[in-house]
Amino acid sequence: MKHSIIFIACCILISSCTVVRQGEVGVKRKLGKLSPQIKEPGVIAYNPFVSKVIKMPIRTMNMEINANLPSKEGLNVVATISILYRMQGAKAPFIIETIGVGNEVNVISSVFRSSAADVCSRFFAKDMHSAQRAGIEKEITEQMSRILLPRGFEIEAVLLKNIQLPAGLARAVEEKLEAEQQAQRMEFLLDREKREAQRKIIEAEGIRDSQKIISEGLTKAIIEWQTIEAFRELAKSPNAKMIVTDGKTPLLINPNDK
Repeated sequence: MKHSIIFIACCILISSCTVVRQGEVGVKRKLGKLSPQIKEPGVIAYNPFVSKVIKMPIRTMNMEINANLPSKEGLNVVATISILYRMQGAKAPFIIETIGVGNEVNVISSVFRSSAADVCSRFFAKDMHSAQRAGIEKEITEQMSRILLPRGFEIEAVLLKNIQLPAGLARAVEEKLEAEQQAQRMEFLLDREKREAQRKIIEAEGIRDSQKIISEGLTKAIIEWQTIEAFRELAKSPNAKMIVTDGKTPLLINPNDK
């Protein structure tokens, strides 16, 4: 009998405690009434006969949606969208009361579809596959935040992924990108040729200026001095040679030539 009482007491004690983990908050509901005070992570004691602790996640969650996004020209763009959102811990009792537990997916997805339809209809389909995609994501995020933030949800980011343009438009976009790349390549080649032409002009001008400076510096005295130096270098050579000169310009005759 004693052991049975101890066992029952232990069961009651265990059932009257719960653990709120990191990334969660707890909300105590007693006799159907929610407490406005949230419970931080840790061990929480409660009366299991009249109370219950509801755990709500407050960490960043990822929701993926497959949707057809309308474009400005009336086309449907198939895309996979990731919505990063987080529940505000302080508003957990309000969320449980107004939305319920686990129903945030339906609310957020409905708000997204409405916001995405409104934003994407102002852009062309090709914009969702270009650099303007970041602007579209930002506008959808801001529009969703205006609706969901007062309800206790923070929309951190909306990410458009796996965008599939209509077949004809996809080919047109690819052809345009190829044409732009070809134009950039031709512009690069033309710029390179221009730089090479400028280099040759500068090199020719340098040679011209150098020759001009040399020709201006070759006086009669310098030429005669260079002639004497040439005679002196020829005289040092051990090879037999014949030099014919008028005293100004030497002419070397190689006796081995026939």
